[in-house]
Amino acid sequence: MSSSDWQEIIGTIGVFALITVVIAVGIWQLAATWRAKAQLAREKEYRTIADRAVLVQEGMERQLAEINGQLTEMRGRLESLERVLSEVE
Repeated sequence: MSSSDWQEIIGTIGVFALITVVIAVGIWQLAATWRAKAQLAREKEYRTIADRAVLVQEGMERQLAEINGQLTEMRGRLESLERVLSEVE
């Protein structure tokens, strides 16, 4: 084999190695992009769930305040009824 044959073999191996590295890096970057997009989608879903939970909690707070008001009113009526009954006895 002559020196030009060895140069062609080394050049071919080098080109093959370069192409392999470029393809591997491209696939790696594509996978990283997919992972980043999936993570953003999950974060958006978590934010949506958190927002809905806050709305539900606010609704429950309003309902509890309303029930508390009704309970206070009923307590007042019960005390009034107890006074009337004690006066009747």
